[in-house]
Formats: sequence, structure tokens, C-alpha cells
Amino acid sequence: MTNRNRYFRVLRVGKRGEIYTTSDIRAEIGIREGGSVLAYVERGKLVIRPLEPLEERIRKPILKLTPGDVERISEEAQEEAGILG
Repeated sequence: MTNRNRYFRVLRVGKRGEIYTTSDIRAEIGIREGGSVLAYVERGKLVIRPLEPLEERIRKPILKLTPGDVERISEEAQEEAGILG
């Protein structure tokens, strides 16, 4: 059963509390074998979100700077420190 991008499924719970999802739910939200998920309770509901693998996160650039940007930032820092020569 679906409702506006929501999946409603009855999931099985194992003896130790494992929750078994369906392949369509895993595919929809990007849960992969061997991956990690973040689970938390929000207003009485269990929320499970996939975590991006660390390898993918560290490959993403934090900032995109040109050599000119770096030079300008360096000069501003030197001026603030009173060492601009």
C-alpha cells in the first residue's frame, strides 16, 4: 500500500528485535547490504535513515576555492594578524 511517496508495509520482527524490511523499501531509501542506518524515535515513531558511507562523504569537496580565493583569504588573515608584508 502506498500513499504519496509513503510505503506502508507490515514488517516482521525477529526474536532479538531485528526489523526485516522489504526490498522495495530498502531500494527507495538507499539502504544497502553492509551499510549503516541512523535510527531514532520522533514523536513516538521509529525513523530509520540510511547513512552515506564514510568513503563517499570524505570524497565530497567541502569548499571549492580558486587560487585567487586562497590568496585573498591568506592576505585577509595576514592583515588581521598584523603580519601582512
